[in-house]
Amino acid sequence: MLRVAVVGSGPSGCYTAQSLVQLDSEVHVDVLDRLPCPYGLVRYGVAPDHEKIKSLQNNLRAILEHERVRFLGGVQIGPGGVTAGRLRELYHAVVYCVGAATDRHLGIPGEDLPGSWSATQFVSWYSAHPDAVDAGFLRDARSAVVIGVGNVAVDVSRMLARGLAELTPTDMPQAALTTLADSRVTEIHMVGRRGPSQARFTTKELRELGTLPETDVVVDPAELALDPGYTDPSALPAPQRRNVEVLRGWAGTPPKGAPRRIHLRFFLRPAELHAERGHVGAVRFERTAPDDRGGVRGTGRHEVIEGQLVLRSVGYRGVPLEGLPFDPVTGTVPNLSGRVLREGAVAPGEYVAGWIKRGPTGVIGTNRPCAKETATSLLEDAPGLALRAVPGDPLPALRAAGTDPVQWPGWQSIERAEAELGASLGRGVVKLPDWPSLLKAAAGKAP
Repeated sequence: MLRVAVVGSGPSGCYTAQSLVQLDSEVHVDVLDRLPCPYGLVRYGVAPDHEKIKSLQNNLRAILEHERVRFLGGVQIGPGGVTAGRLRELYHAVVYCVGAATDRHLGIPGEDLPGSWSATQFVSWYSAHPDAVDAGFLRDARSAVVIGVGNVAVDVSRMLARGLAELTPTDMPQAALTTLADSRVTEIHMVGRRGPSQARFTTKELRELGTLPETDVVVDPAELALDPGYTDPSALPAPQRRNVEVLRGWAGTPPKGAPRRIHLRFFLRPAELHAERGHVGAVRFERTAPDDRGGVRGTGRHEVIEGQLVLRSVGYRGVPLEGLPFDPVTGTVPNLSGRVLREGAVAPGEYVAGWIKRGPTGVIGTNRPCAKETATSLLEDAPGLALRAVPGDPLPALRAAGTDPVQWPGWQSIERAEAELGASLGRGVVKLPDWPSLLKAAAGKAP
């Protein structure tokens, strides 16, 4: 029998566990997570109104309910918890699937002003992540500026424009739903430093903005025309060409005069956040123009866009894991086909999968081949790994280290409590938003 610990229960962790038990009938996998709830970004990163994507939890559930897979939530790996070295002693192999845990910064003056946040912080709040805080994101906000033109930027822009009727059927926590429904934000500016043909959002997400009730999508035809790929999209890859077609349709349609407007802006690079009475009040952008290398150059011309809420959505970055090597340039753990490398040499029994392996790229499905590659490497090494003696069951040792893992029945208790909460509010499932309520529910205690 080969005992493997997979650290992280998001898609990359679940797919790694799935590959391991499918490829070898002698493997037993413990999937460890810092949170008492599984599914990672599928639970805490997918927008609440995207039910089809969130239904992927059903597929991940089947993996975690496999007879040779065990979910252990509420287990901290690293400072204040189980060290990487101790974990290595308890299992024949450890696979780290921890994602990219921090956001990239803009590096401009005023970025730390109150009212300026990462989009991830905003998403965590309305997705009920237990580490999130109600930071008064929308307090006194009339206009929001979202910096970035990827799918996360589209998500937060869309959520800012949603009304009560559209938010109520979601699993969003009640406090966030009430706050968003009462929002006075009427102007939402989603701003990219490059042109529309280089935007990172998918066409499906982009089109969805045009279906929002009581919301106009506003684009500037002259601004779009600065992009050679917009003027002549024939050479663009199909996804970018479809994006251009959607934007061209909006450029030719006058606004309906709806009470809310989403402005899609391009060729504007953030230069400074301006303060207004100690709080962010506007963003100064420099106008950019295409260069001859596929990028953009500054023009020295500037534009100020009002915004009492600023959300940056400019990418993610991995963070060092205590006890593991780290490449600060790529934000990843050095590896060879998933095998961790220490000073260029393979570290026996240590593996990575997901974003910490390859960087924050790809969609959820990208994790499948990534996980399978790592699982294959691990199983190739299995004969040597199995020679080392490990405890028969690591659970008593984990408890001795001060952890009290939430096992699958505890997670099922959380699910029941969230269903009961939703029913009491006249809604569907409603997420529990904080650590005390989650741990209380996991223990089977009534809220």
